[in-house]
Amino acid sequence: MKIGCFALIEPFTPMRRQFEGIRELGFDYADLTDNHDGATLGTEFGFSASLSLDSHPVDILSLLNEFGLTLTSVCSHANLLDPSSPARYGTAQVIKAIKLAHFLGVKQVITTEGDPKTAFGHNLTEEQRVFMVKEKLYEPVRWAEKLNIDLLLEPHGILTDSIESMTKLLDALGHEERVGVNLDTGNVWLGGGDPLEFVRIFGKRIRHVHWKDMPIEMEAQRGKVFGCGMSGIPLGDGVVGIEAVVQELKAAGFDGPTTLEIAGADALKTSAERLRKWEANAIS
Repeated sequence: MKIGCFALIEPFTPMRRQFEGIRELGFDYADLTDNHDGATLGTEFGFSASLSLDSHPVDILSLLNEFGLTLTSVCSHANLLDPSSPARYGTAQVIKAIKLAHFLGVKQVITTEGDPKTAFGHNLTEEQRVFMVKEKLYEPVRWAEKLNIDLLLEPHGILTDSIESMTKLLDALGHEERVGVNLDTGNVWLGGGDPLEFVRIFGKRIRHVHWKDMPIEMEAQRGKVFGCGMSGIPLGDGVVGIEAVVQELKAAGFDGPTTLEIAGADALKTSAERLRKWEANAIS
C-alpha cells in the first residue's frame, strides 16, 4: 500500500511549498489536489495551492522531481447535480484533468458529484440525480477509456455516500474496467454509511483510498453532511474504525495508492505510522 499526502497541508502557500512540505514529512507520494481552469490571481501571487489544468505537464513534473515526489492521482471533484455553467467545475474540467493525468503519467483521476448549490439540484429525484451524473460523465468516461485512465468516484455527496445509490451510479456509467471507486473512510462514515460495508460490496473496484478518521463530536452530523475536506485528528483517534478497514481492504486484495487527508504535521506522521503497523498486522 502506498501512503501519500493531500497536497493542501499549509494554508496560503503555493503548490511548490505543499510539495516541499510533503517531502519534509517523509512522504514519497502526493496527489494533485486543488486545480482550476486558466489562471488565478492567488496562484500567480503565491498564496493559493492550486495548479492550472492548462499547465504544461513538464512544469508540474519538474516541480515534482525537485522534491522527489510521485503523483498517484489528479483530483477532479466536480458539481454534477446543478445545471451546467461556465462558473461551475464540471464536465469540461474533468476531461482536462484526465488529459493532464495522461501527460503526467498518472493513472487515476478522482471525481464526485458534490453538493448541489441551486434549487434545481436540491429538488432532483434519485433517478434524476443518477441521470445527471451519467450525462455529465459520459464524455469524461470516453476520454478515460481512450487514455487508459481510471476515473474513480469518491463518496462525497448524497449519491456517492450511499452504497445503494453508488451501485446504481456505477451500473449506469458502466465501463467497469475504467470506472471505479475511491474509498473515503471519513466521508462514508459522515454520510451515514459503513466503510467496512463499502469495502465488502465494492471490493476490487476500490482502486484508491482517502484516509481520514472522524471525532466523536461529528456523530450528530452523520447522515446530514455529505463529505468534508480534511480531518484534524490522527487515524485511530476517532470513531470510524480505520484499523478494521485496513484489514478488510487487505483481505479484498487491495494494494493500491492511498492519500492522507489530515491536517497537521504530527497527525500526519502518527497516521502514517499506524497505517503501516495495521497493514503489517493484517491477514490477507
